[in-house]
Amino acid sequence: MLLPNIYLKRFNVNSTHVMVVRWLAHKTETLTQQSRCKTFEIKKFAIENRHKLKDAKRIMIKFGSSVIIDDSTKRIAISRLANLIEQISDLHNQGKEMLFITSGSVAHGRTKLSSILNKDMTKLDKKPAAAIGQPGLMNLYNTLFKKYDIQCAQILVTETDLYKDINRNILKNVLMKLIQLRVVPILNTNDAVLAQPETSCPTLCKGINLKDNDTLAAMLSSEVEADLLIILSTIDGVYDKPPSDATAKILHTLTKDNWKGIEIGSHSDLGSGGISTKIAASLWAVDHGTAVVVANGMKMNAIKTVVSGKKFGTFFVSENICQEDTTEKTAADAREGGRALNLVSADERAACIHKFAELLDIRTAEVMEANKKDVEEGKRRSLPPAMLDRLVLTPSKIKALSVGIRQVAESSKTILGKVIKKTLLADGLELSQITVPIGVILVIFEARPDVLPQIAALSIASGNGLVLKGGEEALHSNKIMKSIVDDALKSINCEGAIGLVSTREEIADLISMDQYIDLIIPRGGYQLIRFIQENTKKIPVMGHSEGVCHIYVDKDACSQKVIKIVMDAKIDYPSACNAVETILLHKNLMEGDFFSELCYHLKNANVKINSGPNLSKCLQFGPPLAKSMKKEYSALEVCIEVVESMELAIEHIHTYGSSHTDTIITENLETAEMFLKKVDSACVFHNASTRMADGFRFGLGAEVGISTGRIHARGPVGVEGLLTTKWLLRSQDAHTAGEFNKEEGPKWIHKPLPLV
Repeated sequence: MLLPNIYLKRFNVNSTHVMVVRWLAHKTETLTQQSRCKTFEIKKFAIENRHKLKDAKRIMIKFGSSVIIDDSTKRIAISRLANLIEQISDLHNQGKEMLFITSGSVAHGRTKLSSILNKDMTKLDKKPAAAIGQPGLMNLYNTLFKKYDIQCAQILVTETDLYKDINRNILKNVLMKLIQLRVVPILNTNDAVLAQPETSCPTLCKGINLKDNDTLAAMLSSEVEADLLIILSTIDGVYDKPPSDATAKILHTLTKDNWKGIEIGSHSDLGSGGISTKIAASLWAVDHGTAVVVANGMKMNAIKTVVSGKKFGTFFVSENICQEDTTEKTAADAREGGRALNLVSADERAACIHKFAELLDIRTAEVMEANKKDVEEGKRRSLPPAMLDRLVLTPSKIKALSVGIRQVAESSKTILGKVIKKTLLADGLELSQITVPIGVILVIFEARPDVLPQIAALSIASGNGLVLKGGEEALHSNKIMKSIVDDALKSINCEGAIGLVSTREEIADLISMDQYIDLIIPRGGYQLIRFIQENTKKIPVMGHSEGVCHIYVDKDACSQKVIKIVMDAKIDYPSACNAVETILLHKNLMEGDFFSELCYHLKNANVKINSGPNLSKCLQFGPPLAKSMKKEYSALEVCIEVVESMELAIEHIHTYGSSHTDTIITENLETAEMFLKKVDSACVFHNASTRMADGFRFGLGAEVGISTGRIHARGPVGVEGLLTTKWLLRSQDAHTAGEFNKEEGPKWIHKPLPLV
């Protein structure tokens, strides 16, 4: 900027100094503009996806009048406003730089005036109403922020502060200093003195005029280089038609290219802005480097929901970014592709699965190379040993996968359309019940790339559409596996039947898409499964929450069998959900050398031993006391506990187990049968390792997961667990329900028919 002459005279600056100072000022402003342009380029790269919104550092919020003013009383909605301030305060305390623009001074002032003058508030002049309402509004903000020990500051803005360079620079400097001081600036247009928009304005404001808080939010977001602007309204986002229209559809993303077909409805009578203003302001802000989301501020935790990256509100992006909603498209493609897969013949599905296994063998080197990248990256990120163990693929593991996939291919030939019941209801009226796919299954799995080909094969065999959400740790492995599946599906023209997504944010979208997803199967840790179970409302969930597996060693057990079974159950694959976590010993086994021998073998395999409360009492110097008796170690670690009898062992399993897999080791067949009958778990074994609980080992070819639930499938879930049924009624005449009530009408027979 150029320094005014009045400042030069005051400091007695000569002409040479003037030239130098003016050159430096011009150079500084040029560099600032260049820097601003570079910042915009970086931000445009950073805001192309919703999930990156969580990384926004500087955030501008805009409250609409209708958000903070109660529509029925026309007074400030205190509880709603308190929730908004609480969210801003939480984000502020997380280190984010928060600014917000508030409407509501006019509406608040009119409410105060109308109660005094007893006049219709809509007829009261806007400017004096703003002057009266602003102090009360600011006092309320001070009170709310004080609760969180946060200082706020008020700044009222007019056109001059935006359109004149010197004023704008002063405004920006003040805002930046407040941010540096960790003060939350509260901005508003100074409606008491705000004039009509000028017909021309500087280059900075080209294409936008200051006429309400939506445009103010856009302009100031650009000026302070905000990463994200959130405009809160009373609707869920931008719709293609007025929200009152039953056919209106929310637009989750919007660009300059696709907004012109939107039918604009009327806006609230509380504020000056409408949806058209919000769209124009948002698109302008995006062009100037700020991500924008228009969302419903009436909903709890709206601000945090936007910042989390969830699909909430309308996300504005620049026109050069693909606007295809990939998550929803993936789910929709799986629905369409699954239906096509169901129509393919059994032989064609089997051939597709064989093709998949063949390609997996051929491209093993590619899979290993991709997996190597994931493992190396996992080590750099210091992933837990158990997770790294699950992440690693080997040629032998891939070979085992292809063998299992071929087993699935053989079972696929007779699985779909299988008649499980046939009844002759009446003469010429035959009813059949047949097996059909469930529909579209969402499988969420963590660092287990070997899961993808197993579930993909089961999906093809059962004719189900499939959406896979793999762990980010296995990104490269999952991509190459998915490309192999795609090549196999092309052979039967069912591309799209199996989709893959990779970010955590996409899970939140998918678990709400009940129009596409019919069943969710989470395969991962306890926290993941609990999250899915608690956050999906309409879609059923099948799976197990934990793998707390037990081995009960009876007093009549063979010690050699015990060592063999226990060692396999613990060290074969310690991170698996079917690895043993607790060993229950009958008290008689504490006499003699058995306990010492068992501990010797475990310690020799680097297994850490923890004591249960009873064992701890038996030993003066023994292993450390376990922190919990219900723990899935998923590592070379185990708990040993002593029990008085088999009945108490069963009681312990029912109290601390997870209904996954439990084993008894004994030579007493009567005791074994009683254990098998009484233990209420999905898998109960006699003289066998808990590691035997597996779809491949059960002859299912592969498994989609292990279910500990009681509805539908239980235990290892193979292809049959992915099926449901439908009824087919075939009439040789025009049968109707009413005619069976007539004396001369047809008679019910209900005769079972052979299934062949």
